[in-house]
Amino acid sequence: MRLQPQQIALIKQLTRDIFGAQVMVCLFGSRLDAAGLGGDVDLHIDCSERVESPALAMSRLGAACSRAMSGRKVDVVLIAPGLLELPIHRVAKAEGIVL
Repeated sequence: MRLQPQQIALIKQLTRDIFGAQVMVCLFGSRLDAAGLGGDVDLHIDCSERVESPALAMSRLGAACSRAMSGRKVDVVLIAPGLLELPIHRVAKAEGIVL
């Protein structure tokens, strides 16, 4: 995994701040490859409760994480009650690592 411990802690805190305490955040995608270079940060957020304005919440998290990581691109996918589960969610669940 190519994230520093302080980046992981920051991502977890920002995720809780935006989505609440009962949320799970996973890293998936190219950042899982320890031998790789660069790449964006792909986050999968799993909420057990409905999220009001999910697109806004995902955008807020992506922007906050990006600012905290010197402009690194951050993509956020969200699964929560009432939201459609897409193929990207299955990929993120299958290969993601809980932070």
